[in-house]
Amino acid sequence: MLALWMVIVALARPQKTNERVEQYTEGIDIMLVMDISESMDLQDFQPNRLEAAKETAVEFINGRFGDRIGMVIFSGEAYSLAPLTTDYKLLTDLIKDISFNMMDAKGTAIGSAISSGTNRMREAESKSKVMILLSDGENNAGNVDPIFAAELAAAFDIKIYTIAVGKDGMVPYGVDFFGRPQMIESYLDETTLREIAKIGSGQFYRASDDNALERIFEEIDTLEKAEIIESRYKETMDYYRVYLFWGMLFFFAWLAFKSTFFNNFLLD
Repeated sequence: MLALWMVIVALARPQKTNERVEQYTEGIDIMLVMDISESMDLQDFQPNRLEAAKETAVEFINGRFGDRIGMVIFSGEAYSLAPLTTDYKLLTDLIKDISFNMMDAKGTAIGSAISSGTNRMREAESKSKVMILLSDGENNAGNVDPIFAAELAAAFDIKIYTIAVGKDGMVPYGVDFFGRPQMIESYLDETTLREIAKIGSGQFYRASDDNALERIFEEIDTLEKAEIIESRYKETMDYYRVYLFWGMLFFFAWLAFKSTFFNNFLLD
């Protein structure tokens, strides 16, 4: 009887199917261009503008898939911190280590920063190239005009999003002897950043606090998503051979013991 049941199960052909999903995308090239001048130490963001920008940039990077992302930092000069890469762990580690003492040159060289980012991206063959420029000041250093740099980037089909960080007017910076917040004046050249975004066929954003900055990066993340293509594979494994083997084994065992003393003993 057991042999018969094994054969019946084998004829039912039991199977196990595993579905595997592979995702891939052509990806986008994104260059983050971040201001690290002294004014980024102002505290209208918590704990300051730079740390808030770094944290938001890391969250943005970790939310991407298949894109190459690079990093340029600048103050009175520009420095390419990381080339376009898909090694997000390396990139986020580099961003977390960004500090004000990484550059000696003072000021805000927006034109030089855009030029440095363009130089990193100009030979890229991706269908979409995006630059995200984040600054809280006006161009007062470097030897490249920001508008000319934006036109050069546009010639290489690089789309530019600009983010103005901070507020105009009096903003907190440190505390006095009695622990009260000290206020200093902050000035931001919004006009130039708007013009850069217009030339670069992107958008201008104004971030006045941590939440606004986070929302801006979320919006850019949505606007610059590459289509993710899924490929599904099914792996099927048959198990009927196991049941057929044991069914045949029990059947032959039954035949072997059918006319033996052991079988007659059981019948008696």
